Amino acid sequence: MELNELRNEINKVDEELLEAFLKRMRLCWDIGEVKKTEGLPVLNRAREREILDKVQKASGDLAPYSHRLYTTLFELSRAYQSSGLDKDTKVKALIEKSLQSSETLFPQSGAIAVQGVEGAYSQMAADRIFPRGSLVFFKNFEGVFDAVEMGFCDFGVLPIENSSNGSVRAVYDLLQTKKVSIVRSTRLCISHELLAKPGAKLSDITEIHSHEQALGQCSEFLKKLGDKVKIVADPNTAMAAQFVAESPRNDIACISSSDCAKLYGLKSLDVNIRNSDNNYTRFIVISREPKVYPGANKISLVLALDHKPGALYDVLSKFAALEVNLLKLESCPMVGHDFEFLFFFEIEASAADPKIIGMLSDLETSCPSFTYLGAYQEV
Repeated sequence: MELNELRNEINKVDEELLEAFLKRMRLCWDIGEVKKTEGLPVLNRAREREILDKVQKASGDLAPYSHRLYTTLFELSRAYQSSGLDKDTKVKALIEKSLQSSETLFPQSGAIAVQGVEGAYSQMAADRIFPRGSLVFFKNFEGVFDAVEMGFCDFGVLPIENSSNGSVRAVYDLLQTKKVSIVRSTRLCISHELLAKPGAKLSDITEIHSHEQALGQCSEFLKKLGDKVKIVADPNTAMAAQFVAESPRNDIACISSSDCAKLYGLKSLDVNIRNSDNNYTRFIVISREPKVYPGANKISLVLALDHKPGALYDVLSKFAALEVNLLKLESCPMVGHDFEFLFFFEIEASAADPKIIGMLSDLETSCPSFTYLGAYQEV
C-alpha cells in the first residue's frame, strides 16, 4: 500500500478509537456514580491488574506498548471519576472557606513578622510585599510562625528556598506542624558581600559569620580562604553584621548585604563572593487564616505515600491526567521511619477549579498523610 492509503486506514482507525474512548469514559463516569453511592474508592488495583494481564497476553510483541496505553487509560478514567465524586473532605471545606473569606486585593499593610534584625533579607522581601507594613523582628523562624499562629502578627515572611543552595529545611519542617497557610510568595535577588570593620583587611580575617544558607551560597569563596579562617553559622545575615559591628575584635567578618554595611557602619572587603550571579531566594508569606487571593495560581502540598512501588507514580499520574504542571518535587526522610519519605509538591493550578478541588480531595483520602499548605501567587 502507498503512504496515502496507509494514512487513510489510520484515519479510520483513529475515528473508531475516539468513539470507543468516549464511550469508555462515559461508562467510567457511570461507574464513578455507583462507587459514590456505595462508598467505594476510585482506585481498584486488582481490577486494573486483571485487565492489564489480559491485554499483555493478547498483544504479543506489542505488549509493552499496550501496557502503556492501558495504564494511561486507567489514569484518565480515575481522574474523570474523581472529578465527579464531590467528596466532603477537609481540604475541600478549607478551600471553599478560603475562597469565600478572601479580600479582593492583597493587603499592603499590617503587622508583619520577620526573622532577624533590620537589614535582613526577609526584611527586604517584606518591604517589597507590604510597602506600608509594620515589621516585627523575631530571633528565629519558629518565633515568626508562633507570632502568626497566635494572632500577634497578621502575616509572616520567611525564606523557603534558594536557587543555588536548595530548600530552607527548618521552614519546611515548621510548615508541617504550625497552623498557618501560604498566601503569597516572591523572589529576591541575593547579592552577598564580605563585610568587616573599617580598617580591616582580608588578610586580617580569622573568623567569618553568617546564616548557613548564605555560607552555602558562598561556599566556593570560603574554600579559597583555607583552614586558617573559622566559619561560624549565625541565625541571620543581618544579625551576623550586627555582631561584627558590636564586637571589639578586628579579625572577624560577616557575609551579608550592602544594606547591612550602611546600617552597621561596616565596609566591604569583597563584593563578588556568591557562587552564582543568578542567586535568588524565594520567600513565602504565611497567615493564620487560609485565604486565596485573586491571581493565586500555585498550590503547595506535603504528602506521605504508601511505602510500595508505584506510590509516587500514582500521585504524578493524577497531575498528568488533569494537565497540571509540577513546579517542585522534593523528598525528605520521615523521622522515626527507616527509608520512608515525605514529599513536598508545588503545582501550577487554581484552587477555584472544581477539578483541582476534586483531585486534592482524592489525594487527601488516598494518601496516608496529606497537608494542604495553601494557594497563592508569586509576585
